[in-house]
Amino acid sequence: MSLKLSISLFVIFLCNSFSSLAQNAEEFFSQARAAAFEQKQYPLAIQLAKAALQKSPNYYDIRIFLGRIYAWEKQVDSARREFDLVLQQKADIEDAYVAYANLEFWNDNSERALFLSNQGLGYFPSSVELAILKAKFLNDLKKWSDADQVISEVLAKYPKQADARALATRIRENSSANRIGVNYTFVSFDKQFDDPWYLTSLDYARQTSIGSIIGRINYANRFNENGVQFEVDAYPRLSNTFMAYVSGGYSPNLGVFPQSRSGFSLYANLPKSMEAEVGFRYLRFGDNTWIYTASLGKYVKSFWFNLRTYLTPSSGQVSQSFAFTTRYYVGGTDDFLSLVLSTGLSPDDQRNIVLINASAYKLQSTGLTLGYRRSINSFHIINFKASWTNQEYRKDTRGNAFELGVGYIRRF
Repeated sequence: MSLKLSISLFVIFLCNSFSSLAQNAEEFFSQARAAAFEQKQYPLAIQLAKAALQKSPNYYDIRIFLGRIYAWEKQVDSARREFDLVLQQKADIEDAYVAYANLEFWNDNSERALFLSNQGLGYFPSSVELAILKAKFLNDLKKWSDADQVISEVLAKYPKQADARALATRIRENSSANRIGVNYTFVSFDKQFDDPWYLTSLDYARQTSIGSIIGRINYANRFNENGVQFEVDAYPRLSNTFMAYVSGGYSPNLGVFPQSRSGFSLYANLPKSMEAEVGFRYLRFGDNTWIYTASLGKYVKSFWFNLRTYLTPSSGQVSQSFAFTTRYYVGGTDDFLSLVLSTGLSPDDQRNIVLINASAYKLQSTGLTLGYRRSINSFHIINFKASWTNQEYRKDTRGNAFELGVGYIRRF
């Protein structure tokens, strides 16, 4: 190495050393955040955060930040050490309880996470973030009644809180061990069929340690023929993020119902109050029909938006249908107005299921559905819906279908 190059490197080293000495904790902290959030360089962020703490050991925001980075890097003991240091020195820092409780939850220690959220709420009783976390931990511990009470209180005060709304929907389905429901639907046609259709369903749902299981009996009168169908649905919880849907059904009355049907979906609860689903539906009318589905939903204040598609391969082509659903919550989880705009037919709707195997399914249709759901004392739920569908049931020939439906659910 030449003398000139050696001198240059030494000068650069000295300049960097003096620059480091001149930096204050805030500058190091700013660089650490940039390394973590912009560059995704977590080891560098840790070193910069440590340098900031050497300048200012009692800068609690930096220590909480360092604990979060340790958590992301799966260095759990190091993260706990930083959070404990903060709370030992200053017990009334809300963000420390939030970060610490999340760390324990991510590491399958919901009891400890619940303790920390309660401890934080003792200092910050009006903290929305800690209350939502408490409800999440109670839900994970299968203390669904307590979770429902906590999240309902949050929504009563902050009805536009999207994270609380998303969590409340999941908790409410778990909060009652038993549920009985009955639905009735009347469908009339101006051209496609001469006689109206009548559909009735009775179901019973039981909450179990792995998720809810639903048994259902469907009755229909279509084409002046009566038929029954027996179904079982299950929603097993796979993790804090994932839940599955498994369904099967059988009918001895082919024509009124498909001979058999089944379905599977995987649901994911995503960040930013979003949820996603991907799965399939299988129908057997004599021939096999496979339908693939995917959806994406999001809570925004008092609204829920969902876009779903069904894809049906047939004769070398893929038929497509779409449904866009909007709910506006006027109260709790079971109090909302809904609007559905659709094209094509949904295999999850009993009104449509016998049409899917017909050639009409491959033609054009548009529909609009209005709905209203209302809870009474949390245990009684009523719902109403009215829909209109314009269906191309033969090439260049359209007809209208009009539907009215009413339902009742009793939780206990």
